[in-house]
Amino acid sequence: MPSPQKLISILEKQFPGADLDMVRLAYDFAERAHQGQKRTNGQPFIEHCLATATNLTTMRVDIPTIIAGILHDVPEDTSYTIKDIEDNFGKDVASLVEGITKLGTLKYRGIERYVENLRKMFLALSKDIRVILIKFADRIHNLETLDALSPEKQKRISLESMEIYAPIAHRLGMWETKGKLEDLAFKYTNPEAYEWVSRLMATTSPQKEKHLEEVIKNLQKQLEKNSHLHVIDIQGRAKHLYSLYKKLLRHERDISKIYDLIAVRIVVKNVTECYAVLGIIHQLWKPLRGRIKDYIAQPKPNGYQSLHTTVFVGLGEIVEFQIRTQQMEDESSYGVAAHWYYTEQGKPRHGAKLESKKFAWVKNLVKLQKEIKDSTEYLESLKVDVFPDNIFVFTPEGDVIALPDNATPVDFAYHIHSDIGNHCVATRINNKLMPLSTPLKSGDVVEMITDKKRSRPSPDWLQFVKTRTAKERIKMELNRSRRIFGIFKV
Repeated sequence: MPSPQKLISILEKQFPGADLDMVRLAYDFAERAHQGQKRTNGQPFIEHCLATATNLTTMRVDIPTIIAGILHDVPEDTSYTIKDIEDNFGKDVASLVEGITKLGTLKYRGIERYVENLRKMFLALSKDIRVILIKFADRIHNLETLDALSPEKQKRISLESMEIYAPIAHRLGMWETKGKLEDLAFKYTNPEAYEWVSRLMATTSPQKEKHLEEVIKNLQKQLEKNSHLHVIDIQGRAKHLYSLYKKLLRHERDISKIYDLIAVRIVVKNVTECYAVLGIIHQLWKPLRGRIKDYIAQPKPNGYQSLHTTVFVGLGEIVEFQIRTQQMEDESSYGVAAHWYYTEQGKPRHGAKLESKKFAWVKNLVKLQKEIKDSTEYLESLKVDVFPDNIFVFTPEGDVIALPDNATPVDFAYHIHSDIGNHCVATRINNKLMPLSTPLKSGDVVEMITDKKRSRPSPDWLQFVKTRTAKERIKMELNRSRRIFGIFKV
């Protein structure tokens, strides 16, 4: 459970010597403003404010952002106003809180609601990136406490987190935040898969961790012999559950084919040392052919840099090593936040605007939203810059579903639930009856027509579905039918 003392303790380490009195005053102000308010789970509302601020500390934000995190719900849920916040905490904090308050107001359902939400977020991004970081921190705690909400709200919030917030965190290079959002939402978007991957990780991970300890010890001994190397950190890091799930689907659900279930990450002083450590690892263990990747010389399109190598470390054991500098590690973990530089007081030297060419896409999106008024057309333009290779379609209730390009209504059906896929007989796309093989487009409203009398999916569907989920569930049901009726071997 977060506490004001814990938050202050974290900030004292992050900003040695900084004056934290305003953080304490913000907590007192928020506690007074939210006095008597409780969340759905019965906890005092102030605990959410503290949890949001504590989540922000993991993103390496500045002190005004922490203060805004504590106060972010005050204007919306209490009698205090933005003016009260400005009078007590200054224009910078008030501006951040106002940005969050504007993001919290949704007026539409369906595609209009979805696009309006995106428009607001990208406008906030262009003005001050810190507003989105507060929103991420707020959303993470909301996901952590979803148990208290109705199943309908759990599904809506988790789908929105998976299909809007996580891709934006990804686009901003904030891998840790993206991983947290996806893992927390995964539990509700696909409970069966979440339980399966969790059990798989629980049975496989401890054995690998024990073996990994020996591998790390052997490597440390070898690195210590090279006194010119400055190893800042070396540790094993487990793969995020949702990331593991997606990888398992690409590898026939065989966990033995996942080489980076737990990867060893090595952080060194400079680029020269990265290559030196790579050489030492290859002296100790034999690398797998084709598994050495130099993302330092050739960074990924999103700017990610690191050296990767996968090696044999014993009988049947394979380990992936990731080697990078501290700057590369910071940019990998914190993304856009790593581009900020702070004074000892924790204030941004250059503000929190996205000046880097790497984030020019945000300005382009803001320009686009002024030029394009049609929601569907705007959504298509977003695909290219923010959600590549995805289309976004809607249920009749207005919930957004992300699918790969050229996905069909059958892919949509299986994304919703296996039963809907197995029993679907027809579809309406934008209120028109269409073939089940019709490629969907962003903005389509898709309604599935089912018939419980339908005993099994059609083998012909395997010829046109695009998602692995649909293919696997169709095959599973057909094989089940074969065992029962002796037909449809797949």
